[in-house]
Amino acid sequence: MESTLIHIPSCLKVSTTGRMRKLEMKFFAIFLFTIVTLEMVSSHGDQPLSKVAIHQTVFALSEKAYIKASKSVLGLKEENMEWVVVKFSSPNPSNDDWIGVFSPAIFNASNCPAENPATHTPTLCTAPIKYQFANYTNPRYTITGKGEVKFQIIKQRSDFSFALFSGGLSNPKVVGLTGAIAFANPNSPVYPRLAQGKMWNEMTVTWTSGYGIDEAEPFVEWGKKGGDHVRSPAGTLTFDRNSMCGAPARTVGWRDPGFIHTSFLKELWPNTMYSYKLGHKFSDGSYVWSHEYQFKSSPYPGQNSIQRVVIFGDLGKDEVDGSNEYNNYQHGSLNTTNQLIQDLENYDIVFLIGDICYANGYLSQWDKFTSMVEPIASTVPFMVASGNHERDWPGSGSFYENLDSGGECGVLAQTMFYVPAENRAKFWYSTDYADTELDWREGTEQYRFIENCLASVDRQKQPWLIFLAHRVLGYSSGDFYVDEGSFGEPMGRDSLQKLWQKYKVDIAIYGHVHNYERTCPIYQNICTSDKKNYYKGSLNGTIHVVAGGGGSSLVKFSSATPKWSLVRDYDYGFTKLTAFDHSNLLFEYKKSSDGKVHDSFRISRDYRDILACAPDGCPSTTLAS
Repeated sequence: MESTLIHIPSCLKVSTTGRMRKLEMKFFAIFLFTIVTLEMVSSHGDQPLSKVAIHQTVFALSEKAYIKASKSVLGLKEENMEWVVVKFSSPNPSNDDWIGVFSPAIFNASNCPAENPATHTPTLCTAPIKYQFANYTNPRYTITGKGEVKFQIIKQRSDFSFALFSGGLSNPKVVGLTGAIAFANPNSPVYPRLAQGKMWNEMTVTWTSGYGIDEAEPFVEWGKKGGDHVRSPAGTLTFDRNSMCGAPARTVGWRDPGFIHTSFLKELWPNTMYSYKLGHKFSDGSYVWSHEYQFKSSPYPGQNSIQRVVIFGDLGKDEVDGSNEYNNYQHGSLNTTNQLIQDLENYDIVFLIGDICYANGYLSQWDKFTSMVEPIASTVPFMVASGNHERDWPGSGSFYENLDSGGECGVLAQTMFYVPAENRAKFWYSTDYADTELDWREGTEQYRFIENCLASVDRQKQPWLIFLAHRVLGYSSGDFYVDEGSFGEPMGRDSLQKLWQKYKVDIAIYGHVHNYERTCPIYQNICTSDKKNYYKGSLNGTIHVVAGGGGSSLVKFSSATPKWSLVRDYDYGFTKLTAFDHSNLLFEYKKSSDGKVHDSFRISRDYRDILACAPDGCPSTTLAS
């Protein structure tokens, strides 16, 4: 990170020494584990698929019921997504009737794992990948008994079927079933995700396919846009049901993840447009290809240029067809995603700081998430962190033991996305990244890693020091923190605020609490400046920002506003940092609903303001070194 102005020391529990895009900021990203005392309120809603009583399902097919899909073969023009109209009728229509989408298409007891002990044999062992109620777009359904719904279907390496259910979600009965439909090439490579590699001139590409390494060799064909292209091989990962830590990930939520491939594109020229496409070569010499994508490489080390970073947490995934979302669990995620897609040309990298897609053990949702963010993640580095909904599970090594990951215990997050980590299981990486789902207290391994990251920053070259975390280690007036009397994670500030102050961290940004809040520059509960929107010179404290309104259900604030809380917004949104040069930084908070700036501040200063030295006597690095 020696060439970046904004330093984000990412000491996430994935410790690596890689470099982020050559931004003029350094980010310290730390993602902590779930707190036991917050176990009952940390989820802020239920995964919609968990509402279906899978093991209570019975097959009661009726000759008088009817259900049919409008298409049998999808993707004839190499599309990765298609809309399917499903028409249906029932002899006994009810407001409780619903239509489920299943994949693979055969979802009866024949798919139950043989080793799964049960006191009785269930007739269904797998959850649908999505569902809609029959009356969702058919208000006269209970009168006519007829209706139709539209589903958006994406490539997921298998076929699909649609089932008409009576009995609601708690007592489901299959009364009608379609035949199978499938994409013409269901296994083709899809949903590329870029990430910064371990060097400034390295980009990684991760994608999903249905081809194992023994069936076809994965690679990326890439090069300067309009120029010659080369091929870089890819490594391949996958996992099985036994890799999951518990239910539902190991039981009704399990779905074969396919194969995850990652290729390293090295020795990139700075500030250059590259095009790339994903490929697989079969033993007979034939190929299968993805669509073509493009990205812009990082600036040259030391290059003084505008650098733009988007940061937020708790995105989740929503369905554009209206499926699954009857409890508004992830209501805002589409707005956030759409705003970022519209503004793609105006930022260089994205940090999603934990609680990625809220699959919570329903593995099909990871495909939907990677499809949703593909326009972003295929174009700019999309750096993720592990939150409680990815990592936490009893006995899995997380600091706080609860059930928020739904049995995934970090496996999906560390496999579906590349991070420049030496140990994927720890999910610490240094672009510089850390993990608030592991122990961050003084004297621990992670605490030492955090201090080492902060101490390594060269503030002459990286004058902006930003700390990222999933859990709020600083300040929040979210209602559940206030109820705990902590205004943040217990022991968070006590353990880390002396490091923030010692190494002069400018801004700390957190997720986990689903709203937006910004504090004054603060140290030990005391504001160190009375300014609100413009700061000049040293802050003498750290500005703390909660940016957890990416998409999941919102969290209320306390009724009383603390003195240190300058701005609070009960809405969905994301933050953006723009480093114009070594002396001027702009922070913006934008609402997802309209993309407009609803809060902002600027910091202007010379690096010598941070070093507190005379113009002719400043060292080349901070006292932190």
